[in-house]
Amino acid sequence: MKISTGEKTFQIFNYMILILAASTMIAPLLQLLAVSFSSPIAADSKKVFLWPVEFTTGTWEHILQNTVLWRSFAVTVYITVVGTFLSMLFSVLTAFPLSRREFLLKKPIMLGIVITMIFNAPMIPFFLTVRELGMMNSLWALIIPGLISTFNMVIIRTFFMGIPSDLDDAAKIDGCHDFRLLFQIYLPLSKPVLATVSLFYAVGYWNTFMRAILFIRDPNLYPLQLRLREYFVAPEELAAVNLIVGDFDFNTTTLKAATIIFATIPIVLVYPYLQKYFVKGAVLGSLKE
Repeated sequence: MKISTGEKTFQIFNYMILILAASTMIAPLLQLLAVSFSSPIAADSKKVFLWPVEFTTGTWEHILQNTVLWRSFAVTVYITVVGTFLSMLFSVLTAFPLSRREFLLKKPIMLGIVITMIFNAPMIPFFLTVRELGMMNSLWALIIPGLISTFNMVIIRTFFMGIPSDLDDAAKIDGCHDFRLLFQIYLPLSKPVLATVSLFYAVGYWNTFMRAILFIRDPNLYPLQLRLREYFVAPEELAAVNLIVGDFDFNTTTLKAATIIFATIPIVLVYPYLQKYFVKGAVLGSLKE
């Protein structure tokens, strides 16, 4: 099919805008990566742009040998994996009955759920509730309070509502009960939206920060984002590292850059594996209501 001149012009213009937008997002990461591999003098003198100056691996050698940082990394991986699994499980189990035509209470229940998108719990009652439930200084405090996102659940429910009802009728004729219908028919057909919502949940858990400040007191339970905050709020601790280990191949500037990359890259690497589902899932989950 021949493309008109106007369509070609639009495509070229569209690609230019997308490349420009992508550059504004990628360039800061590349700049931080370059700083992390540069010498402290070059980093502090603002000589580094997108390529390392006076290349050194001293910063990353310290990062990779930092057991405290790896402990926080393990905590973040744990709450991301467990939290995403539980959030998806409960979101699906909530969305499925609310998508059924025969469920008589779905409208009042949906109304109550949607109200929570508009009115959030105040911070002090929220804190007191979590404390009274005995979850203070526990990793469950980073998972349970945000177990179900109303927005994500509604996306899954809307996707379920778009699945032809003929499948339900055929399954029921074969004696299929609701749980089997959900796990053997609906979920295999819902891979795009499940992958999309899983990514939403995973990013949310990976970036857990505010709840960690509120509920975590034990430094051994600090997630990665809270550990990263320490590096920026108390840079004098980083400066003391050089004197303790006797290594001057890094300083606070290069360490900050390296820790940001260390905390960002793992979750970024997940996206390419879910990209083929992402756009399809986000669009299909928002079409029918």
